[in-house]
Amino acid sequence: MPYYEDIVHLCDIPRYHAKHNPNEIAFIYEDKQTTYKEFDLKTEKVANGLVALGVQDQDRVAFMDKNSDIFYEVVLGCSKANAVVVGINWRLAPPEVAYILNDSGAKVLFVGEEFFDLAEKILELSTNIEQVICINGSRDGWLSFEEWKNSQSSEQCSRQSSLEDVAIQMYTSGTTGHPKGVQLTHGNFHSSRNQEPQEGMEFGEWSEDDASLVAMPSFHIGGAGWGLQGLYACAKNVVLKEFLPEDVLDAIGRHKISKIFMVPAAMKMVLDHPKSRETDYSNIKYILYGASPIPLELLKEAIEVFECGFVQLYGMTETCGSVTYLPPEDHSIEGNERMKSAGKAYPHCEIAILDENSNEMPTGGVGEIAVKSTSNMLGYWNLPDETEKTLKDGWLRTGDAGYMDADGYVYVHDRVKDMIVSGGENIYPAEVESAIFGHESISDVAVIGIPDEKWGEAVKAIVVLKEGKTASEKEIMDFTRERIAGFKSPKSVDFISELPRNPSGKILKKELRAPYWEGKERQIN
Repeated sequence: MPYYEDIVHLCDIPRYHAKHNPNEIAFIYEDKQTTYKEFDLKTEKVANGLVALGVQDQDRVAFMDKNSDIFYEVVLGCSKANAVVVGINWRLAPPEVAYILNDSGAKVLFVGEEFFDLAEKILELSTNIEQVICINGSRDGWLSFEEWKNSQSSEQCSRQSSLEDVAIQMYTSGTTGHPKGVQLTHGNFHSSRNQEPQEGMEFGEWSEDDASLVAMPSFHIGGAGWGLQGLYACAKNVVLKEFLPEDVLDAIGRHKISKIFMVPAAMKMVLDHPKSRETDYSNIKYILYGASPIPLELLKEAIEVFECGFVQLYGMTETCGSVTYLPPEDHSIEGNERMKSAGKAYPHCEIAILDENSNEMPTGGVGEIAVKSTSNMLGYWNLPDETEKTLKDGWLRTGDAGYMDADGYVYVHDRVKDMIVSGGENIYPAEVESAIFGHESISDVAVIGIPDEKWGEAVKAIVVLKEGKTASEKEIMDFTRERIAGFKSPKSVDFISELPRNPSGKILKKELRAPYWEGKERQIN
């Protein structure tokens, strides 16, 4: 990643590049191109327009639409007005969206035409939205984004922000209870940039020829964070409305994409597409992946097909993105022990494995992964108790179970809450899933614990078969026992057509567990 000492706050990104690289392409979205100079002027207009609407310093501004270049106009416009963007997961139900709007206190809602009906429903439940702006299309009583923006001054907005000010508020997936608003500051984004090139981190270096594919959802740190990284680097950012494998493959060939970030589930969708073996990948330098564990067999297939450098990233919304990386040299087509890890800490991060009393575990001991970093969130919005539970003595408790080897490589077993305890043995579903995934007939798999009178919990595999393939329960159980210990292997297998996932690509194991634990007071035996 290049380092620009004059880019400190997010709002500095378009201003700096408009001055130094005005004619470079900032965005390609559908059939539209935007230079960095044009992008800077657009974001100044958005900033001035928000000020004119009465948006004050650190007020929240909500955005609900699929990916587009306009999302970044609003993000950087808010940054210039020292307001805070709240990205809305458009897949949520009306009461869930209303909860986020009410919790954040957002005054303004930017909404795409596809979600006008949803917006109408949530406005009946929302208590604080004062103005709705149509990103495209029109509706009576709502402003048109282009008309509103183009009527504003393009002079530099007079607002100033500090590194401690919140820039983006992202809501966690909310797989349990209400989602929590994660406050990410300008300092969080700035602190992860290295002033000097780091040995072994060449994947973080960008050139004027780089083209970045921005296809992950913008309401997720993996989407918005990746887009902002490309903007900071002055790359050409090709934005896809949503992640559709055919569109991804088309963009890779047409725009000579050199860098991509995607989650493992998305990578699998691309590899399963018929055109995946026909696409020209010669311009791709690196594919970065993360957000959930990746089965070794899937990774080996990706290495064979894409023939580029692979970098695994591990992090979370609360850490403003990645805190560890597994560099390309630790990947191999034959597989190796380190490919099972999430890599080692970034220079701005410190990783520890802690027990329930916050004592550091010995090398190889499994505990909770904790992160000390300048990119750790400010805290959860309006949730001081939850913030205190997560941020302790400068360490952010991730809720992930794992261990660290003697070389500092972190191995993520699973979410602590997903761990299965069977007969007193701790079993981590990700390890079992990786073993099962190697079966030639299996397309997708999730492993959960279900009640068992004898052992407390029993391991159950829920499997999606590849189209046209077959496999029996016994065959899968026998296959797994050849690869991992018998007590870890599934005691039963269910077959379904598709695993439920949240928009980040994470499997909703709570939904999978629910039928088996119905009537139980606790989801642990």
